Amino acid sequence: MRRRRLVGLSVVLAVVVGAGAFAFVAASGVSGNAMATAGAYLAAWQRSDITSMERMVADPPNDFTDRHLTFAEQFRVNALTLQAGALKVTGEEAAELPFTGTRQLTGMGPWGFAGTLRLAVREGAWKVLWGPETLHPALKDGGALALEEIEVSGVELVTRSGAKFPHDSAAEPYLDELKERLGETNTGWAIRAAARGAEPRTLVVFQPPPAKQVRVTLSRPVQAAAARALDGVAREAAIVAIKASTGEILAVADRLGQKAAFQRFFPPGSTFKVVTAAGLLKAGLSASSGVACPSSFTIPNGRTFKNASESVTASSLAGAFAVSCNTTFAEQAVTRLGATRLDEVAKEWGFGRRVLPTGVGGLCGAIEPTANPDRVGENAIGQGSVRASPLCMATLAAAVGSGTWRAPRFVTAKAARKLDGAPPAEIALDQRVAGELRTMMRQVVADGTAKGAGLGADVAGKTGTAEVGDGPPHAWFVGYRGDLAFCVFVKHGGAGAKVALPIAVSFLGAL
Repeated sequence: MRRRRLVGLSVVLAVVVGAGAFAFVAASGVSGNAMATAGAYLAAWQRSDITSMERMVADPPNDFTDRHLTFAEQFRVNALTLQAGALKVTGEEAAELPFTGTRQLTGMGPWGFAGTLRLAVREGAWKVLWGPETLHPALKDGGALALEEIEVSGVELVTRSGAKFPHDSAAEPYLDELKERLGETNTGWAIRAAARGAEPRTLVVFQPPPAKQVRVTLSRPVQAAAARALDGVAREAAIVAIKASTGEILAVADRLGQKAAFQRFFPPGSTFKVVTAAGLLKAGLSASSGVACPSSFTIPNGRTFKNASESVTASSLAGAFAVSCNTTFAEQAVTRLGATRLDEVAKEWGFGRRVLPTGVGGLCGAIEPTANPDRVGENAIGQGSVRASPLCMATLAAAVGSGTWRAPRFVTAKAARKLDGAPPAEIALDQRVAGELRTMMRQVVADGTAKGAGLGADVAGKTGTAEVGDGPPHAWFVGYRGDLAFCVFVKHGGAGAKVALPIAVSFLGAL
């Protein structure tokens, strides 16, 4: 193999040795000391003086020079800096010097690594005990390194204002999905390491500047507030926030995995009482209508419903909604709505319209048609066959806040249409119904299950606790403040008022 010097290596070496920096007693007659040899070797390595390096190595391999030249050529090294650590004495005639290094790779950038220089006394002088791992630790024991060309996204995604996304935003799976859907690619490079007999692992990826910048609807401050509100939450959880007047998704902090905030269904529990209440209001009731809230209610020849607490009381529909009286909503749904009307109302709110053309996909909710009164009662309180995604429930809250049900979107309307197809038509809600629902959701915060949580008088919402068969209940809170609608969901979190509500307080408090 052709032997030549490495070209253009910068020589920057910091080796600090002070009085008393290390204690070492050399064997009688040994030339030099370990630190001096290590420093000289690293300095020679930086200036590509392979001949000098080889003279300081005990029993160098015959291809010592070629290995260094081939390595530099393979990885396009054009500069090297090394930083020595503290010498460690491992025996009377042995020592080790940890060091860090940075290789600058042409057309790619910096590649950092860390290694250890082993030294020992050989034939009366300190020598470097060289092995392939001295070049890079991944080469130890027959390991291999490779530089591979890879396909990377040619798109840079930024927030609605053009800013970069906050660190650990919990929106990464959705951004990756969008990049893949946009389909614009570029060529990058990856360095992979493989121990003998093991699968390769990626050490570093070098990605060229993106050819195109694309803005999504996410807001940097709202996304950051959502992500930080989930920090420290022990259970899998998600927050979805929407601009109610447009349907633009302002935040999706998803720590459920597998894009579950958009793609998976969960029983919504009492948050679904928003839909049931809408049906009852359309059937002629008002927020102030007198209704009973008994401790239990039994459907004739059917099942019995109870409240979460025997102390729950209410005398109006708004009051029953505020304290989340299960018996009220089960009784009223069975007697006033029945299966058909409840299903029809649910469809107006996105249930049954399962696909949401956000630009990155999404599902809303489902409710199975039924003539069974027991199932109608269960559905009325968000159990039974009712299922929804957190995205769907944020969209529901946005509909109450704005008075119009709108399909949510993650990108511009034009891009969402191109990626996911035409959105469903907007549905203007009955304005009396929407106004009554706002009153009822404000009462939840003022006098109901969200009272005293610290939400503020300008927030309206609904707590939810959904019973499930495979663990503790799911915790929900949906609501809006001004033009910002949101959903907080904690899988198997427990009671919505105790678990999801404090997260909502934290989220809104950070805005």
